Amino acid sequence: MERHLAAILIADVVGYSRLSEIDEEGTRFRFQRDMKEIFEPQIAEHSGRLVKTMGDGLLVEFHSVVDALRCAVDAQQQKAKQNAALPTGERLEFRIGVNLGDIIVEGEDIHGDSVNIADRIQTLARPGGIAISGAAYDQVKSKLSVGYVSLGEQKVKSIGEPVRAYHVVLDPAAAGSRAFFVRKSQSRWRIPTAIAAVIVLLLTGAALWWQPWVLIQTPSPINRFAYPLPDKPSVAVLPFINVSGDKEHDHLAEGLTDDLITELSKVSGLFVIARHSVFAIANTPAKVQDVAAELGVHYVLEGSLQRAGSRLRINVKLIDAVTGLSLWAERYDRQYADLFAVQDDVISKIISALAVKLSEGERDQLARIPTNNLEAYDYYLRAEQEGVTYSDVETYRRTLSFYQKAIDLDPAFANAHAGIARVAVDVWRNDYTFLWSAAVARKIAYDAAGQALKLDPNNARAHTVLALLQLVDGRDAEAMDSANRAVAAQPNDAEAFGNLALILAHTGHHDQAITEMEKALRLDPSPPPSFQLLAGIVFYTARGNDRSIPLIEAAKAALPDAEPVHEYLAAAYTVRGDRVRGAEEAARLLQLFPDTNLTYYSYLYDYWREDDLQYHLTGLRAAGIPEWPFGFEGKETDRVAGAALRNLIDDKTWVGKHRNGTDFIQHFDKTGNTAYRSANTSITGVVEIKDDRLCETFGGSFLDRMVCGYVYRNTTTQNPAAQYIHVTPQALKFFSLSPS
Repeated sequence: MERHLAAILIADVVGYSRLSEIDEEGTRFRFQRDMKEIFEPQIAEHSGRLVKTMGDGLLVEFHSVVDALRCAVDAQQQKAKQNAALPTGERLEFRIGVNLGDIIVEGEDIHGDSVNIADRIQTLARPGGIAISGAAYDQVKSKLSVGYVSLGEQKVKSIGEPVRAYHVVLDPAAAGSRAFFVRKSQSRWRIPTAIAAVIVLLLTGAALWWQPWVLIQTPSPINRFAYPLPDKPSVAVLPFINVSGDKEHDHLAEGLTDDLITELSKVSGLFVIARHSVFAIANTPAKVQDVAAELGVHYVLEGSLQRAGSRLRINVKLIDAVTGLSLWAERYDRQYADLFAVQDDVISKIISALAVKLSEGERDQLARIPTNNLEAYDYYLRAEQEGVTYSDVETYRRTLSFYQKAIDLDPAFANAHAGIARVAVDVWRNDYTFLWSAAVARKIAYDAAGQALKLDPNNARAHTVLALLQLVDGRDAEAMDSANRAVAAQPNDAEAFGNLALILAHTGHHDQAITEMEKALRLDPSPPPSFQLLAGIVFYTARGNDRSIPLIEAAKAALPDAEPVHEYLAAAYTVRGDRVRGAEEAARLLQLFPDTNLTYYSYLYDYWREDDLQYHLTGLRAAGIPEWPFGFEGKETDRVAGAALRNLIDDKTWVGKHRNGTDFIQHFDKTGNTAYRSANTSITGVVEIKDDRLCETFGGSFLDRMVCGYVYRNTTTQNPAAQYIHVTPQALKFFSLSPS
């Protein structure tokens, strides 16, 4: 193994991730331009060797540390002149770190602690500036016309001993200015104050090293945070940037971000911001510290990913947003097959940097590899990027296809089974029969969630799906247990907390539901529209309409045609006393869904507590929602009951039209079976008479529930040829008995 002494220069673009999010191709072009016009000529002029570029950075080796620093100074000065002539949005700034030490040579690459120190030193430099190690300073301190400012000894990750570091002052005259040194002419009586200040700084530094989150107790930097910082280390994982130049790999960068968020969310000693909020804020041209302030976190993880064939390069930085300093940074140049090993290393380094203690269960969960099949993992990532909530049919189908391909490649992939369960429960709860019937969707959801939990008993998403199934099935205690298991498995998952809040709201624990939903919204301060709607429903159910309405109104902007948006707004506004806006929402609901009626909702929500159901129905009734579909109001004197009703279904055939004009035929035998047929539907079911209502059950229709309605003699002007009207929560049918 070859070793030799060398000077190492590492340069890195400041805020590359943010700039790339704004203009990925333009940022990449400017980086390549700076390489060709500034760095490569300066490296050649000062006898350096460009070892490699690393996404948004470069590694250079020199025989002389003087040459290395001259190269850095000339490059930064040339870059400053270039930036002065450019618009702000087209500027790139670099941080440069220089170190002198022993390196390991492997082919064209170099490694070792000296390279790592140069990288750590680089993070201490100001934007557009240079930082050097003590070893480099000792060799250059009197050989260049620049100034130096001591940073003292810096504790850097992966290096056992503290490292001396210095800022390089490009303007030598500034080196002795008040900005960098305390003048000797200061009065003697100020010395105790200065000493006291130093003691405070030293104590603060010690506290930061042992407990990095202690800074949340200092008032000055926190005043700008949108939320109070949690009492434990808080982290936002910003979306990793795909710098491969191939959008085909975007899902890998997003997937790496998602997985890091998911895995860190399993650690109870951390506070981790949810995916949607970090992706939402990442689209804004804000500095890392501004992002942290808006999300209310102390630490930010940012990085980039580059895939070239089987190789994968990942750059990662953990930044203290209060001080603006990098706590830890790492570059990984590995095989794509090592992706999970890289993830594990990043997570362990974050946990170590923030001094978080893991429970035995958390260690086991973090050590778990989701799948050994990277092709299956790739399909899973594609499914996750598609999303499922309030999606169109093609999106659902693509999502399911990707999940299924992942399972075909690895039948033991628990997360993929849980993904299918999530789609299925969404289809079932919303009766989206364009994919499956309700009965089929319900069974798929149960089976897929069960299989996921068989493979991974701590799968939070599977527990969440199971909780929803159990709630609607009226198994409240089991639903509560499953929801709590989801939160325990992933104690930073906003979705798990939101689901728990929903279970609590519908089981009568209103105050606790509000508390849990507040936790969910703190974890996801910029939630997606579907989650805003869920939060609004929880607050509404818990009688908190002042908080409910703004959330649902926010969701309405993205989901203007979603039935629950207008349903809950109609009720919430009316209950709050704003009957005008309540009526407007009810009118919009009836315009979008003309068959909307209170009887339908009473069937749909039969698992609710009676007081919650009547609260909701009363609000909707006052807003103008009719009892039956299409505003039908039957007269008591026209209702068919008793033997006359029985006579209509004993071995009889109905022939008629739906309210919308669809022709139908329905036959009843003497044993309680029925067959229904229209141009698009052919189904069979069972019927019975209860309290003078005709009750029907058709497998796969309306969540497999028995639906009851009345039969009236037709005295209306609609379809006057029809003898009777059959009204149910779902339909209004005009019919006559077939003579045959």
